[in-house]
Amino acid sequence: MRRHPQNASSSLSVRRSYLSSANGSSQNTTPPGDGLRADKCFQQHVDPDEPSQIRYLAPFIRDKVLNEGTFGVSHTRVPTESRPGHVALIAGLYEDVSAVTTGWKVNPVNFDSVFNESRHTWSWGSPDILPMFQLGASDKSRVDAWSYDEEMEDFTQDATNLDIWVFDRVKAFFEDARRDPELAALLQKDKLVFFLHLLGLDTSGHSYRPYSPEYLKNIKVVDQGLKEVHTLVEDFYGHDEKTAWVFTADHGMSDWGSHGDGHPDNTRTPLVVWGSGVKKPESTSSLPIGEKTGHEDGFSGDWGLESVLRHDVAQADVAALMAYLVGLDFPVNSVGELPLEFLDADDKTKAKAALTNAKQILEMYNVKEGTSRVMDSDWIFF
Repeated sequence: MRRHPQNASSSLSVRRSYLSSANGSSQNTTPPGDGLRADKCFQQHVDPDEPSQIRYLAPFIRDKVLNEGTFGVSHTRVPTESRPGHVALIAGLYEDVSAVTTGWKVNPVNFDSVFNESRHTWSWGSPDILPMFQLGASDKSRVDAWSYDEEMEDFTQDATNLDIWVFDRVKAFFEDARRDPELAALLQKDKLVFFLHLLGLDTSGHSYRPYSPEYLKNIKVVDQGLKEVHTLVEDFYGHDEKTAWVFTADHGMSDWGSHGDGHPDNTRTPLVVWGSGVKKPESTSSLPIGEKTGHEDGFSGDWGLESVLRHDVAQADVAALMAYLVGLDFPVNSVGELPLEFLDADDKTKAKAALTNAKQILEMYNVKEGTSRVMDSDWIFF
Protein backbone atom coordinates (compact mmCIF):
# COMPACT_ATOMS: atom_id res chain seq x y z
CA MET A 1 0.00 0.00 0.00
CA ARG A 2 1.22 3.51 -0.72
CA ARG A 3 2.00 6.04 1.92
CA HIS A 4 -0.46 8.87 2.36
CA PRO A 5 -0.43 12.45 3.64
CA GLN A 6 -1.09 13.36 7.23
CA ASN A 7 -4.38 14.09 8.89
CA ALA A 8 -5.00 17.81 9.13
CA SER A 9 -6.41 17.68 12.62
CA SER A 10 -4.20 15.10 14.31
CA SER A 11 -1.10 14.94 12.06
CA LEU A 12 -1.37 11.20 11.56
CA SER A 13 0.36 9.36 8.73
CA VAL A 14 -2.09 6.62 7.74
CA ARG A 15 -0.42 3.79 5.87
CA ARG A 16 -3.25 1.76 4.35
CA SER A 17 -5.89 2.67 1.82
CA TYR A 18 -9.14 0.84 1.18
CA LEU A 19 -10.96 0.58 -2.15
CA SER A 20 -14.50 1.82 -1.62
CA SER A 21 -16.19 -0.22 -4.36
CA ALA A 22 -15.22 -2.58 -7.14
CA ASN A 23 -17.56 -0.97 -9.64
CA GLY A 24 -18.00 2.77 -9.54
CA SER A 25 -19.16 5.27 -12.09
CA SER A 26 -16.59 6.56 -14.54
CA GLN A 27 -17.08 10.21 -13.61
CA ASN A 28 -18.34 12.27 -10.73
CA THR A 29 -19.49 15.86 -11.15
CA THR A 30 -19.76 17.91 -7.96
CA PRO A 31 -21.07 21.49 -8.12
CA PRO A 32 -21.26 22.90 -4.57
CA GLY A 33 -23.27 26.09 -4.19
CA ASP A 34 -21.13 28.01 -1.72
CA GLY A 35 -23.36 29.53 0.98
CA LEU A 36 -26.59 27.84 -0.15
CA ARG A 37 -29.12 27.15 2.59
CA ALA A 38 -31.18 23.99 2.28
CA ASP A 39 -34.49 25.76 2.85
CA LYS A 40 -33.79 28.51 0.30
CA CYS A 41 -32.87 25.87 -2.28
CA PHE A 42 -36.11 23.90 -1.95
CA GLN A 43 -38.78 26.43 -0.91
CA GLN A 44 -41.06 28.49 -3.11
CA HIS A 45 -40.15 32.18 -3.42
CA VAL A 46 -41.25 35.29 -5.19
CA ASP A 47 -39.53 35.10 -8.56
CA PRO A 48 -37.01 38.00 -8.63
CA ASP A 49 -37.46 38.25 -12.40
CA GLU A 50 -41.26 38.10 -12.25
CA PRO A 51 -42.34 39.51 -8.85
CA SER A 52 -45.99 38.64 -9.51
CA GLN A 53 -45.11 34.92 -9.54
CA ILE A 54 -44.32 32.60 -6.63
CA ARG A 55 -42.50 29.46 -7.71
CA TYR A 56 -39.71 27.03 -7.01
CA LEU A 57 -36.51 28.68 -8.23
CA ALA A 58 -34.47 25.50 -8.74
CA PRO A 59 -36.73 23.34 -10.96
CA PHE A 60 -33.86 21.28 -12.40
CA ILE A 61 -32.53 20.28 -9.00
CA ARG A 62 -36.08 19.69 -7.80
CA ASP A 63 -36.72 17.33 -10.71
CA LYS A 64 -33.70 15.26 -9.69
CA VAL A 65 -35.10 14.98 -6.15
CA LEU A 66 -38.54 13.87 -7.27
CA ASN A 67 -37.66 11.67 -10.23
CA GLU A 68 -34.03 10.60 -10.45
CA GLY A 69 -32.04 10.49 -7.24
CA THR A 70 -31.84 10.64 -3.47
CA PHE A 71 -31.85 13.80 -1.39
CA GLY A 72 -31.45 15.05 2.14
CA VAL A 73 -29.85 17.67 4.32
CA SER A 74 -26.09 17.70 4.82
CA HIS A 75 -25.29 18.91 8.34
CA THR A 76 -22.07 20.86 8.67
CA ARG A 77 -19.93 21.56 11.72
CA VAL A 78 -18.60 24.73 13.27
CA PRO A 79 -16.83 26.75 12.00
CA THR A 80 -19.24 27.08 9.08
CA GLU A 81 -16.68 28.62 6.74
CA SER A 82 -15.80 27.83 3.13
CA ARG A 83 -12.45 26.17 3.69
CA PRO A 84 -13.43 23.69 6.47
CA GLY A 85 -16.68 22.98 4.65
CA HIS A 86 -14.90 22.01 1.46
CA VAL A 87 -12.30 20.00 3.35
CA ALA A 88 -15.12 18.02 4.96
CA LEU A 89 -16.87 17.49 1.62
CA ILE A 90 -13.79 16.50 -0.39
CA ALA A 91 -11.46 14.99 2.21
CA GLY A 92 -14.00 13.72 4.72
CA LEU A 93 -12.32 15.26 7.75
CA TYR A 94 -13.18 18.07 10.09
CA GLU A 95 -10.14 20.28 10.00
CA ASP A 96 -8.40 21.66 13.04
CA VAL A 97 -9.45 25.27 13.60
CA SER A 98 -5.75 26.21 13.73
CA ALA A 99 -6.09 26.52 9.95
CA VAL A 100 -7.71 29.88 10.62
CA THR A 101 -4.21 31.25 11.29
CA THR A 102 -3.47 30.76 7.60
CA GLY A 103 -6.62 32.56 6.53
CA TRP A 104 -8.25 29.17 5.74
CA LYS A 105 -6.21 29.07 2.52
CA VAL A 106 -2.97 27.17 3.18
CA ASN A 107 -2.85 23.59 4.45
CA PRO A 108 -1.25 23.61 7.95
CA VAL A 109 -0.80 19.85 7.46
CA ASN A 110 -1.45 17.92 4.26
CA PHE A 111 -4.38 15.50 3.98
CA ASP A 112 -5.75 12.97 1.54
CA SER A 113 -8.85 13.76 -0.54
CA VAL A 114 -11.18 12.44 -3.21
CA PHE A 115 -9.26 14.57 -5.71
CA ASN A 116 -6.00 12.99 -4.63
CA GLU A 117 -7.43 9.49 -5.04
CA SER A 118 -8.91 10.16 -8.48
CA ARG A 119 -7.23 9.35 -11.76
CA HIS A 120 -7.66 13.02 -12.62
CA THR A 121 -9.67 15.96 -11.31
CA TRP A 122 -10.62 19.12 -13.18
CA SER A 123 -11.83 22.03 -11.06
CA TRP A 124 -13.12 25.53 -11.71
CA GLY A 125 -13.92 28.34 -9.31
CA SER A 126 -12.55 30.53 -6.56
CA PRO A 127 -8.81 31.10 -6.01
CA ASP A 128 -9.60 30.84 -2.29
CA ILE A 129 -10.59 27.16 -2.50
CA LEU A 130 -9.09 25.31 -5.46
CA PRO A 131 -5.35 25.74 -4.78
CA MET A 132 -5.41 23.93 -1.45
CA PHE A 133 -6.55 20.70 -3.12
CA GLN A 134 -4.30 21.08 -6.15
CA LEU A 135 -1.16 21.99 -4.20
CA GLY A 136 -1.96 19.45 -1.51
CA ALA A 137 -2.21 16.52 -3.93
CA SER A 138 0.53 13.88 -3.76
CA ASP A 139 0.79 14.22 -7.55
CA LYS A 140 0.01 17.83 -8.41
CA SER A 141 -0.37 17.02 -12.11
CA ARG A 142 -3.40 14.94 -11.17
CA VAL A 143 -5.49 18.00 -10.25
CA ASP A 144 -6.13 20.84 -12.71
CA ALA A 145 -7.57 24.08 -11.38
CA TRP A 146 -8.82 27.16 -13.20
CA SER A 147 -9.70 30.22 -11.11
CA TYR A 148 -10.87 33.72 -11.89
CA ASP A 149 -8.93 36.74 -10.64
CA GLU A 150 -9.46 37.69 -7.01
CA GLU A 151 -10.67 41.09 -8.21
CA MET A 152 -13.84 39.41 -9.50
CA GLU A 153 -14.87 38.66 -5.91
CA ASP A 154 -16.28 42.15 -5.59
CA PHE A 155 -19.16 42.54 -3.14
CA THR A 156 -20.34 45.65 -4.99
CA GLN A 157 -20.93 43.83 -8.28
CA ASP A 158 -23.34 41.18 -9.56
CA ALA A 159 -22.06 37.96 -7.97
CA THR A 160 -23.80 35.74 -10.50
CA ASN A 161 -20.88 36.56 -12.81
CA LEU A 162 -18.70 34.30 -10.67
CA ASP A 163 -20.92 31.29 -11.32
CA ILE A 164 -21.47 32.16 -14.98
CA TRP A 165 -17.67 32.29 -15.36
CA VAL A 166 -17.45 28.72 -14.03
CA PHE A 167 -20.23 27.37 -16.23
CA ASP A 168 -18.78 29.05 -19.33
CA ARG A 169 -15.32 27.58 -18.68
CA VAL A 170 -16.74 24.10 -18.18
CA LYS A 171 -18.64 24.35 -21.45
CA ALA A 172 -15.50 25.53 -23.25
CA PHE A 173 -13.53 22.66 -21.72
CA PHE A 174 -15.82 20.00 -23.16
CA GLU A 175 -15.94 21.79 -26.50
CA ASP A 176 -12.14 21.77 -26.56
CA ALA A 177 -12.17 18.05 -25.81
CA ARG A 178 -13.99 17.41 -29.08
CA ARG A 179 -10.99 18.92 -30.91
CA ASP A 180 -8.22 17.56 -28.68
CA PRO A 181 -7.68 13.79 -29.14
CA GLU A 182 -5.38 13.51 -26.11
CA LEU A 183 -7.85 15.19 -23.78
CA ALA A 184 -10.73 13.24 -25.29
CA ALA A 185 -8.90 9.97 -24.63
CA LEU A 186 -8.27 10.89 -20.99
CA LEU A 187 -11.92 11.84 -20.54
CA GLN A 188 -12.94 8.32 -21.58
CA LYS A 189 -11.08 6.75 -18.67
CA ASP A 190 -12.60 5.95 -15.30
CA LYS A 191 -12.20 7.51 -11.84
CA LEU A 192 -12.53 11.10 -13.04
CA VAL A 193 -13.83 14.04 -10.99
CA PHE A 194 -15.22 17.39 -12.20
CA PHE A 195 -15.56 20.00 -9.47
CA LEU A 196 -17.45 23.27 -9.96
CA HIS A 197 -17.05 25.73 -7.10
CA LEU A 198 -19.93 28.23 -7.26
CA LEU A 199 -19.18 31.22 -5.04
CA GLY A 200 -21.90 33.58 -6.26
CA LEU A 201 -24.50 32.61 -3.66
CA ASP A 202 -22.10 33.20 -0.79
CA THR A 203 -21.18 36.62 -2.14
CA SER A 204 -24.81 37.54 -2.79
CA GLY A 205 -25.79 36.40 0.69
CA HIS A 206 -23.12 38.53 2.34
CA SER A 207 -23.97 41.58 0.26
CA TYR A 208 -27.76 41.43 0.14
CA ARG A 209 -28.92 38.69 2.60
CA PRO A 210 -30.31 35.26 1.66
CA TYR A 211 -33.92 36.47 1.32
CA SER A 212 -32.99 39.20 -1.17
CA PRO A 213 -33.89 39.22 -4.88
CA GLU A 214 -30.14 39.08 -5.64
CA TYR A 215 -29.63 35.86 -3.67
CA LEU A 216 -32.78 34.27 -5.06
CA LYS A 217 -31.76 35.22 -8.60
CA ASN A 218 -28.42 33.54 -7.98
CA ILE A 219 -30.26 30.33 -7.11
CA LYS A 220 -31.93 30.50 -10.52
CA VAL A 221 -28.58 31.09 -12.24
CA VAL A 222 -27.02 28.08 -10.48
CA ASP A 223 -29.97 25.82 -11.34
CA GLN A 224 -29.99 26.86 -15.01
CA GLY A 225 -26.22 26.64 -15.31
CA LEU A 226 -26.21 23.18 -13.76
CA LYS A 227 -28.95 22.08 -16.15
CA GLU A 228 -26.92 23.24 -19.15
CA VAL A 229 -23.71 21.61 -17.94
CA HIS A 230 -25.60 18.41 -17.17
CA THR A 231 -26.93 18.27 -20.74
CA LEU A 232 -23.47 19.00 -22.13
CA VAL A 233 -21.73 16.31 -20.09
CA GLU A 234 -24.35 13.66 -20.74
CA ASP A 235 -24.26 14.42 -24.48
CA PHE A 236 -20.46 14.26 -24.48
CA TYR A 237 -20.54 10.78 -22.95
CA GLY A 238 -23.38 9.59 -25.16
CA HIS A 239 -25.76 9.20 -22.21
CA ASP A 240 -23.79 6.11 -21.15
CA GLU A 241 -25.16 6.33 -17.58
CA LYS A 242 -21.66 6.26 -16.07
CA THR A 243 -21.70 9.70 -14.47
CA ALA A 244 -22.74 10.39 -10.88
CA TRP A 245 -23.79 13.89 -9.82
CA VAL A 246 -23.56 15.40 -6.33
CA PHE A 247 -25.06 18.81 -5.60
CA THR A 248 -24.49 20.28 -2.14
CA ALA A 249 -23.02 23.26 -0.30
CA ASP A 250 -20.18 23.98 2.10
CA HIS A 251 -22.32 25.96 4.56
CA GLY A 252 -25.52 27.97 4.72
CA MET A 253 -26.16 31.64 5.44
CA SER A 254 -27.84 33.48 8.31
CA ASP A 255 -30.66 35.93 7.71
CA TRP A 256 -28.27 38.78 8.42
CA GLY A 257 -25.81 37.63 5.75
CA SER A 258 -23.16 35.89 7.82
CA HIS A 259 -21.92 32.40 8.63
CA GLY A 260 -19.31 30.79 10.82
CA ASP A 261 -21.32 29.86 13.92
CA GLY A 262 -23.55 26.88 14.60
CA HIS A 263 -26.92 28.44 13.85
CA PRO A 264 -29.09 25.94 11.91
CA ASP A 265 -29.33 28.34 8.97
CA ASN A 266 -25.55 27.97 8.67
CA THR A 267 -25.27 24.23 9.28
CA ARG A 268 -28.10 22.85 7.11
CA THR A 269 -27.25 22.55 3.42
CA PRO A 270 -28.91 20.72 0.51
CA LEU A 271 -27.69 17.36 -0.74
CA VAL A 272 -29.04 15.98 -4.02
CA VAL A 273 -27.36 12.97 -5.64
CA TRP A 274 -28.31 11.21 -8.88
CA GLY A 275 -26.87 9.24 -11.76
CA SER A 276 -24.70 6.13 -11.85
CA GLY A 277 -24.84 4.03 -8.70
CA VAL A 278 -27.42 6.25 -6.99
CA LYS A 279 -30.76 5.01 -5.71
CA LYS A 280 -33.91 6.39 -7.30
CA PRO A 281 -36.39 8.31 -5.15
CA GLU A 282 -38.29 6.23 -2.61
CA SER A 283 -41.96 7.04 -2.21
CA THR A 284 -43.15 7.73 1.32
CA SER A 285 -46.58 6.36 0.42
CA SER A 286 -45.16 2.85 0.09
CA LEU A 287 -43.83 2.78 3.65
CA PRO A 288 -45.57 0.83 6.44
CA ILE A 289 -47.63 2.97 8.79
CA GLY A 290 -45.39 4.59 11.38
CA GLU A 291 -42.19 4.22 9.34
CA LYS A 292 -40.04 7.35 9.41
CA THR A 293 -39.81 9.42 6.23
CA GLY A 294 -37.04 11.82 7.24
CA HIS A 295 -39.44 14.76 7.32
CA GLU A 296 -40.39 14.37 10.99
CA ASP A 297 -38.47 17.45 12.18
CA GLY A 298 -40.76 19.74 10.19
CA PHE A 299 -37.83 21.55 8.57
CA SER A 300 -38.82 20.38 5.09
CA GLY A 301 -42.54 20.83 5.67
CA ASP A 302 -42.93 23.64 3.12
CA TRP A 303 -40.68 22.18 0.41
CA GLY A 304 -43.36 20.12 -1.32
CA LEU A 305 -41.08 17.07 -1.21
CA GLU A 306 -42.93 15.02 1.39
CA SER A 307 -43.74 12.38 -1.26
CA VAL A 308 -40.11 11.12 -1.24
CA LEU A 309 -37.86 9.98 1.58
CA ARG A 310 -35.35 12.45 2.97
CA HIS A 311 -31.98 11.07 4.09
CA ASP A 312 -29.79 13.39 6.13
CA VAL A 313 -26.02 12.99 6.44
CA ALA A 314 -23.07 14.51 8.26
CA GLN A 315 -21.04 16.66 5.88
CA ALA A 316 -17.95 14.41 5.97
CA ASP A 317 -20.12 11.51 4.78
CA VAL A 318 -20.30 13.17 1.35
CA ALA A 319 -16.61 12.44 0.74
CA ALA A 320 -17.15 8.74 1.42
CA LEU A 321 -20.18 8.78 -0.90
CA MET A 322 -18.25 10.43 -3.73
CA ALA A 323 -15.37 7.95 -3.35
CA TYR A 324 -17.79 5.03 -3.55
CA LEU A 325 -19.62 6.36 -6.58
CA VAL A 326 -16.39 6.84 -8.56
CA GLY A 327 -14.79 3.61 -7.35
CA LEU A 328 -11.92 5.29 -5.50
CA ASP A 329 -10.06 4.44 -2.31
CA PHE A 330 -11.69 6.16 0.62
CA PRO A 331 -9.54 9.18 1.55
CA VAL A 332 -7.36 7.78 4.32
CA ASN A 333 -7.98 10.68 6.71
CA SER A 334 -11.76 10.61 6.23
CA VAL A 335 -14.11 10.10 9.17
CA GLY A 336 -17.11 10.02 6.84
CA GLU A 337 -19.56 7.13 7.09
CA LEU A 338 -20.86 5.88 3.76
CA PRO A 339 -24.62 6.73 3.61
CA LEU A 340 -26.00 3.42 2.36
CA GLU A 341 -29.46 4.90 1.74
CA PHE A 342 -28.07 6.71 -1.31
CA LEU A 343 -26.71 3.57 -3.01
CA ASP A 344 -28.36 1.62 -5.79
CA ALA A 345 -26.91 -1.72 -4.73
CA ASP A 346 -27.94 -5.04 -3.18
CA ASP A 347 -27.46 -5.78 0.49
CA LYS A 348 -24.27 -7.79 -0.06
CA THR A 349 -22.60 -4.94 -1.97
CA LYS A 350 -23.65 -2.42 0.66
CA ALA A 351 -22.33 -4.65 3.44
CA LYS A 352 -18.94 -4.98 1.74
CA ALA A 353 -18.74 -1.24 1.17
CA ALA A 354 -19.69 -0.51 4.79
CA LEU A 355 -17.07 -2.98 6.05
CA THR A 356 -14.38 -1.39 3.89
CA ASN A 357 -15.40 2.04 5.14
CA ALA A 358 -15.18 0.82 8.75
CA LYS A 359 -11.71 -0.65 8.17
CA GLN A 360 -10.51 2.65 6.73
CA ILE A 361 -11.76 4.58 9.76
CA LEU A 362 -10.35 1.94 12.14
CA GLU A 363 -6.93 2.33 10.55
CA MET A 364 -6.84 5.94 11.72
CA TYR A 365 -7.65 4.92 15.26
CA ASN A 366 -4.98 2.21 15.15
CA VAL A 367 -2.38 4.74 14.05
CA LYS A 368 -3.59 7.21 16.68
CA GLU A 369 -3.30 4.55 19.37
CA GLY A 370 0.23 3.68 18.27
CA THR A 371 1.21 7.34 18.23
CA SER A 372 -0.23 7.86 21.69
CA ARG A 373 1.72 4.90 23.06
CA VAL A 374 4.96 6.25 21.65
CA MET A 375 4.27 9.66 23.15
CA ASP A 376 3.38 8.14 26.51
CA SER A 377 6.62 6.12 26.55
CA ASP A 378 8.60 9.35 26.26
CA TRP A 379 7.48 10.40 29.73
CA ILE A 380 9.78 9.64 32.66
CA PHE A 381 8.22 9.86 36.11
CA PHE A 382 10.24 10.50 39.27
